[in-house]
Parts: sequence; C-alpha cells; structure tokens
Amino acid sequence: MRTIDLPACGPGHSAPLTHVGFRPDGQRLATCSYDGTVIVWDTADPSRPTPLARLRHRRLVNASAWNPADPEVLATASADKTVAVWRVGARGRATLHTVLARHTDDINSVAWLPDGERLICVSEDGRATLWSTADGRFLAEVGSHEAHCMMVSVSAQGLVATVGEDGLVAVGDPDGPDGPRTRRYDSSIEGCAWSHSGRLLAVARDDGAVDLLTAGLDVVRTVPVSTSAARAVAWAEDDSSFVVGAYDGALHHFDVAGARLHRVEDRRVWPRSVAVAHGVVAAGSFWNGPHLYDLATGREIAAPEGATHGPNALAQHGDELLIGTDSGLVVAVRTDASGPATVRTTAFTDGPILSLATDGDTVYAGTYSGHVLRHDGTALTSSAGLGAPVPSLALHEGSLVAGTYNGEFLLLTPGALDVVERIEAHDGSVKSLTAVAGGFLSAATDRTVAAGGPHGRSTLWEHGNLVNAVAALGAEAAASASRDHTVKTGRITRLPDGAWRAERVQTLLGPDESVKCVALLGDAERPVVLAGSYDFGLHAWQVDWDDSAATLASGRVLAAFAQGLSCMLRLTDGTVAVAGWDGRILVVGLDPAGRPAVRRSLHLGELLTLPTTTTHRAGARPTESRAA
Repeated sequence: MRTIDLPACGPGHSAPLTHVGFRPDGQRLATCSYDGTVIVWDTADPSRPTPLARLRHRRLVNASAWNPADPEVLATASADKTVAVWRVGARGRATLHTVLARHTDDINSVAWLPDGERLICVSEDGRATLWSTADGRFLAEVGSHEAHCMMVSVSAQGLVATVGEDGLVAVGDPDGPDGPRTRRYDSSIEGCAWSHSGRLLAVARDDGAVDLLTAGLDVVRTVPVSTSAARAVAWAEDDSSFVVGAYDGALHHFDVAGARLHRVEDRRVWPRSVAVAHGVVAAGSFWNGPHLYDLATGREIAAPEGATHGPNALAQHGDELLIGTDSGLVVAVRTDASGPATVRTTAFTDGPILSLATDGDTVYAGTYSGHVLRHDGTALTSSAGLGAPVPSLALHEGSLVAGTYNGEFLLLTPGALDVVERIEAHDGSVKSLTAVAGGFLSAATDRTVAAGGPHGRSTLWEHGNLVNAVAALGAEAAASASRDHTVKTGRITRLPDGAWRAERVQTLLGPDESVKCVALLGDAERPVVLAGSYDFGLHAWQVDWDDSAATLASGRVLAAFAQGLSCMLRLTDGTVAVAGWDGRILVVGLDPAGRPAVRRSLHLGELLTLPTTTTHRAGARPTESRAA
C-alpha cells in the first residue's frame, strides 16, 4: 500500500481535516486529515496553535483519541485499516508504540477504556472490537452493526456506546455479563458523546436533531439543531452545555436544557468533528488547520493560515475545463493537446465547491454551505440557504436540479435561483446527477441508481453500498461507482410509457477501496469505463455487453495518483478529464486501437502558480465567524 504524497501546504495539513481531538488538559490538540497525517498542536495558548509533531498513515486518517491515564499516548485510526498507538513527548518527539492491524475495513473511530490499557475500535464493516494496546492483542468483539459503525464513545464508568448508519445506538459494558442495550432510529446516526459525568449520552441524528439519552437509552430530551444532518457532538467540561457540528456548515451551542446559546458559521469549517476543552471549541476544516473558538461567546480565537485546493467537481465551459475546489475557487483551464495551459480563477465562495453545471456562458456551483451560486461572466448571485450541502447539479427542461444531502431534488429557476419545488427523491444523499436526453440519472447513498424526470423515477440497479457517482454515454449506456468497491454498467432504455429500464448490467471489479468517480468513453456498443478509487488508482475496462467475463478480464490500472480520485467529466465521446485530491488532472483519450491512454497531465498546484486572470466574488467580504 503506497503512502499519500501530497505537496506541503505551509505548516499545516495539505487536505481537509477529518477529526479534531483535545487532550483533556487542553494543552494539546490532535488533528487528522485526508492527507494521511495527524498533526499534534501545542494549544497552551489557543490563539497561537503550534505544530509539534506529524504522524503518518498510508490512507486518510479518520479519528484520534488521547489516553485518559497517560497524557503522552495517542491512538490514531485510519482508512489503511490500522490503528496506531503513539507516544508524543512534551517537545513533540513521537515514537510508534504498536499497530493494531487485524481490521478488515476502514477504522472510523476509537476510544479508550478508563484503564488506559484497552482500546475500542469501530469500523466500516460494522464491528466494534476491543484491543490490548500493551501488546497489540485482539481481545474481543464487543458489538456489531448492520451497516457502517461510525462512532464510539466510552463513559467515565466504562460503558461503551456505538452508533452507526443502520440507526442503531448500542450501550454495553465490555466487562459485564450481559450484551449491549440498543435503541433503533429511522435515520443514520453518525456521532455520539458521553457527558463527562457519564449520566447522559448525546446522539447526533441524520435528521438534524440531537437526542440526550440516559445510560439505559431512555430519551431525556430531543433538541432540534439543523435542517441538515447533525454529525458530531462534544460536551463542555461541566456538562452544562454541548456543541454540535452539522452539515449546514455551522457549529451550534446548546445548554443541557436544549436552549440555543449561539451559532457559529464559517464556510471554511468542516464540522464533521468538534472537541471542547477548558472553554475552547475546536472544529475540523476544509483549510489547512483547526478552527478554535471561545465556548462562551463563539468568538474566533484562531483559524487556519491557508487554503487547500482539492478538486471536487468538473464542468466544461466552451473550450475551458472548470475545476471546483475545496477553497471555493473555480479554476478555468484552457489547453490543447500540446500547447501551454492558460488559467482563469474565480472566487465563488470561501468554502468547498461540491458540484458544477454550465449553460452557455453561465456557471452554476453547488456548495457545502447549502447554496447554489450563479456566475454569468460578470456578476455572482446566490440562492437562499437550501438547508443542506449540494453535491450534485443538472439542468432539466428549463429548471436547475440540485441534489442535496437530505435526499431531495430541488427545482430552481436558473436566473433568480428561487426554489420552485422540493421533491423527496432518495432515501439518502443525492451524490451525483447526470443529464441525459429525456431526463437525468441520479446516484445516492441509499445504494440506488435511478433515471427519469423529477417525478416518477425508475430504479436502474442497486449496489451493495452507497453510490458515489453516475455517468452516461448519451442515453444508451450508464455506469456507477460505489463504496462497495465495484463499478456497475449497463445499457439503458426509455420505454414508451416514460419509464426507464436497464439491461445487460455488469459488475466490474478491480479497485481495493471505495470507488469515487466514473465516466464512459467511446461508443455505447463497446464503451470503455473509467473509474477512480480511494486506492489511488484510475481503473479502466473495455465493455463487452455479450461477455461479462471478458469485460472483467479487461480491467487494468491506467494511472496512479498520490491520493484518492475525486471527479471525472466526459469532454467528448473520445476524451475524459480526471482529477484527484492530490491536484493531478489527466485528460484520457482513446488510441487508434480504441484503448484508453493518457493524453495530457496537469497539476492544479502548478496551474495556480501561472499568471492568471482572477475574478473576485461580487460584493465579496472577508470570511466571517458569526455568533448569533
């Protein structure tokens, strides 16, 4: 397994921060990142967080946990399927103590038992496992979920709480004779945290609420937080209040009675993780370091120094390739097969661009903050807040269709960006939309790929896990990429009654990790499927509709990146643009024999150093941290 090799981004991370974790004394903060590293910061002066140590994994790092008995010991959990236990000295010298490596899937969260000797690990395969960190021994399986286990928290009394995408909350004593108590929700549960006393368990729900539960899993209070998913929760040290990170891009502070104290919004923040210690709140970021706020007031104490420009979305605008990034820049690149590239940048926002669509000279962007932005070449306009991130956009019969994390299709007027209709489309986030003649395709975290107009859609096929992307070749062939490590492809047909049908569906194997993006090249009778994975590989298959075994045997790795691949775009029937989170951009075409080959390689970091024409946001203001 190759290491992540991203270019340095100043003293901080080179990719967004996935997790933040304070040491209980507040003197140290661990931050985890997509760049495969953990940085330990000295936060004795929270206004000046200073990097002390950098720890490395071979895939993105999802979580960390400080040992309650030894303040120099830190556990880190990674998508490389390992948990590492480190000793980080007072001056930042770090040594690797042991690696817990018998996991079968990505590790999402870790928590220490109060003895400081045993560690609970929860993973994508739904398992919660108990380990001895002194010698790396596996001790027991202490719980399981029917879907991804997303978070673990251990109370002061040693009760282990786990939550998952199956909506299950489980609480048990790993040293007790009885199995765990459980409570089931209709929505996914991705965050949980015990209060410091162990009296209450806060559970962050995908429907935007937080439940406060007793150790017996009785509901004490339900606190409405956001129109978008509540993702993470952390308690103040005296248990009088708690902070929630939600997918509306904000931090929400409530007292234990459920009254809102304040709300902090900064489009650079990625609130999938929050931590609290000694009156300071830390939050994850799409930029290169943590955000620190005063717990009592929401005032910003410290912020990241620099942006990361990971590409998330691609679109075509005339002869330009548009690249939407984590920093809110949309980078327009014009290039031919051999000539130099010319670059134009437009600052749409301060936070991530998740999706792009174009209509003539007009560019639309969907953002993590839950807005759709419109740039007509001279002015930038924004929709009202839509209540959830917008990872997908498509144009359909005079409307702009926005797919949201809430599973909705929002029909917007292309000019004023007013919401005309909200449609419950999928039972999960709408990750990808692709326009085809007579309708559009959609892919979602409910595992389905569907086709049709905004209403009355037809399910084409289903994956074994969430679907990250869908692509089409005309209205004749489609392909989808899934977290189940597979790609599916099939012929698609619109029936006389308006329904859609898939035929000759094939499953393509090869990637070792979640498949993030997909595209088709060539002719629908014998297309080439390209797919990009978190295993850093660009995979290619030559499809034979009459012989799926031949298709499977054709699979190969066309190119390797230094990070996961993020997005693809078919430019013409014969060319596809491919981008990775390492900033590398390839143009792939077909050689005379009809086989895929890399025609051009660019790097976003290098492009941003070229002389550029820059367009600033209309009426742009500096990024603000607002407490309300």
